[in-house]
Amino acid sequence: MKKFILTLLLIQIFAFLCFSQTKMTNKTKIIYIKDDFSVQELDHKNWKKAEKVKVTKYWSGEDAPNGRHFAAQLLWSDSAVYVCFEANQDEPIVMSEKPNLTGKTKGLWDRDVCEIFFAPKREDFRKYFEFEIAPNGEWIDLGIHQTPDERITEWDYSSNMKSATRIEKDKVIMAIKVEWKAFNGDAPKPGDIWLGNILRAVGKDPTRGYLTWSPTGTTEANFHVPEKFGEFEFIK
Repeated sequence: MKKFILTLLLIQIFAFLCFSQTKMTNKTKIIYIKDDFSVQELDHKNWKKAEKVKVTKYWSGEDAPNGRHFAAQLLWSDSAVYVCFEANQDEPIVMSEKPNLTGKTKGLWDRDVCEIFFAPKREDFRKYFEFEIAPNGEWIDLGIHQTPDERITEWDYSSNMKSATRIEKDKVIMAIKVEWKAFNGDAPKPGDIWLGNILRAVGKDPTRGYLTWSPTGTTEANFHVPEKFGEFEFIK
């Protein structure tokens, strides 16, 4: 009897550990800054206050080569959220030779790009915002509603996001700034947690890579899996 109870207890412990692992969620903190600054200041001292979120895996959870790794830093103020991507680049950059810098560029995701998704309302996490920035400064912003059956995209969504980029040797720096009014008035408070993901598409087929901070684990590359979103905690 004792052996049966011990076996049953071990099974329960094993099941709990497995369940806990499947429920693990990527988390990071967005640090508050008192004073706003221009996104063009890619070397601004405020970036040193931000946590560096390193992204080293493909959407599948497999390790990506070091030359495709990237990191993101996030800050927030009373008026806006700031995101800076620092991407390793040891292969030719895939980008438009004649960039469109006057408005959003559809199809940007078919070239080299870094992205971030924000879902302000945890109870309605299937509705989120997508922001993309390319090494040449091209960008796009979208409102997304990912239903169980289809993805509804708000192509006319306008965040008035600001962006800046710099291409260096073996590295690309890309930053965006989005004011809270772009989130339908959903400005965070200290301690609030938004959901989302941090992503990068890089290279050409057949070796094109899709990296995610919170791997989506789909059979084919797919960033739009809100059930796999990580957590952004706003710290003041």
